[in-house]
Amino acid sequence: MRKILIPLIVALPLLSGGCIAKTIVDVVTLPVKVGSQAADWATTSQEESDRNYGREMRKKEAAEGKEMKRQAEEESLREAELKEKQKNDRKRKRRDDNR
Repeated sequence: MRKILIPLIVALPLLSGGCIAKTIVDVVTLPVKVGSQAADWATTSQEESDRNYGREMRKKEAAEGKEMKRQAEEESLREAELKEKQKNDRKRKRRDDNR
């Protein structure tokens, strides 16, 4: 067992990139890095929040603009129908007066 263990220990620095201390630090700090990455994914930064809020407001304003345009078109159509009805009523009244 010792015959296998000693060459393995000697080869370990070569296998670990030449620095055991760096490998140990990487292994020890890995849970912290993973935890901070998970926290970053789970939370929203202020910049992301502002960007999302702006996008939401632009969509809302666009929808309101479309609704206002639709209402204006409907109002215009109602006014045109009313004018046409009034015009027809005047014609009918003149026709009735001439009889």
